Amino acid sequence: MAYIYKVGIAGAGLMGSGIAQAVSAAGLPVVVRDVSGELVQRGLQAIRKGFEGRVKKGKMTAEQLEQKMALVSGSTSLADFSDADLVIEAVPEDLALKKRVFAELGAATPSSAILASNTSALPISAMSEASGRPDRVLGLHFFHPAPVMKLVEVIPTVRTSQDTLDTAVSFVEGIRKLPVRVRECAGFLVNRLLMPYVGEAIRGVESGAASKKEVDEAMVAFGMPVGPFLLVDTLGLDVCTKVAVVLEHAYGERAKPPASLKKLVDQGRLGMKSGAGFYSYSEAPEFAVGPEAPQGTFRPERLLFPMVNEAAFCLEEQVASPGDIDLAMMAGTGFPQRTQGPLHYADSEGLDVVLSKLKEAGHAPCPLLERKVAAGELGVKTKRGFFEYT
Repeated sequence: MAYIYKVGIAGAGLMGSGIAQAVSAAGLPVVVRDVSGELVQRGLQAIRKGFEGRVKKGKMTAEQLEQKMALVSGSTSLADFSDADLVIEAVPEDLALKKRVFAELGAATPSSAILASNTSALPISAMSEASGRPDRVLGLHFFHPAPVMKLVEVIPTVRTSQDTLDTAVSFVEGIRKLPVRVRECAGFLVNRLLMPYVGEAIRGVESGAASKKEVDEAMVAFGMPVGPFLLVDTLGLDVCTKVAVVLEHAYGERAKPPASLKKLVDQGRLGMKSGAGFYSYSEAPEFAVGPEAPQGTFRPERLLFPMVNEAAFCLEEQVASPGDIDLAMMAGTGFPQRTQGPLHYADSEGLDVVLSKLKEAGHAPCPLLERKVAAGELGVKTKRGFFEYT
């Protein structure tokens, strides 16, 4: 296992600057590179602003802020990655662009350097081949906001060496984040489970079963930090739509995005960053997803059971272990800790109940879920489900 002494960030945008802040906060030097001086300066300003917020909250001193900023440098030249031990790509979600960046990074960095992508859904294997050193490439998927969110999905490809994986896990732990190893697949783990949850929320409102506000309030009452509509507005509807397209291509009908997503993006309603999304944050009128007629009967399980179903598919494909799935969803989405995660939640509700409700709602259940119910592994009540109970 190697050690990481210097980190490069390819891309000074929202995620790139956030990752750079997290790295420098842990005491490692980091160079942020983008294609123009203006973009680089904007990224450096975002990093400083992030640290200033911590100063205002009393979590660090002004002197410590300057010490951390001294670890950060900006550049428009790939040559400044020539002594980096790790470079994390954080450019827009376009596979052709990312492959081009990885080819450039492969030529500009030492052969020993690890190259990582922060992509949220695109195939890392394709980028690794473009780098010319696929054994030194993997995914390091940070979550927004990167300085705050603890989870990092660590995604090796079939070509990633064990040394690369071990070094990456150690690096993530070293910057005080929580690494969860995920087998490469479309959407990886957290986004793959999150999209059925969001999609069902939108479809429920489209059908008139509930209002946006009713759904969001119900999910917050369940224990989620924000409701699905506010979450999508925060993440950006364009970002969510790109992930949804990747998932639909990989998983077919069960991952088909709701019609409202594309309508909103076509209207330029991208969420908070554009002043309007599912909700309005400016003078723009509200967007009518459906009849907006509260029924008073909305139940959180309508969104949670499709999430559990996709988690079962992930288990069947060995994307991650049951414990890591629950841990990732709590750390990456704020799934309430009292439930211990979606798979523990399903065990407490009863896998027979989950299966019945999925079929009733017209969802195609995962074969693993059907096999567990057929075998009498129903969860807590039978002392065996996704987990064992004593």
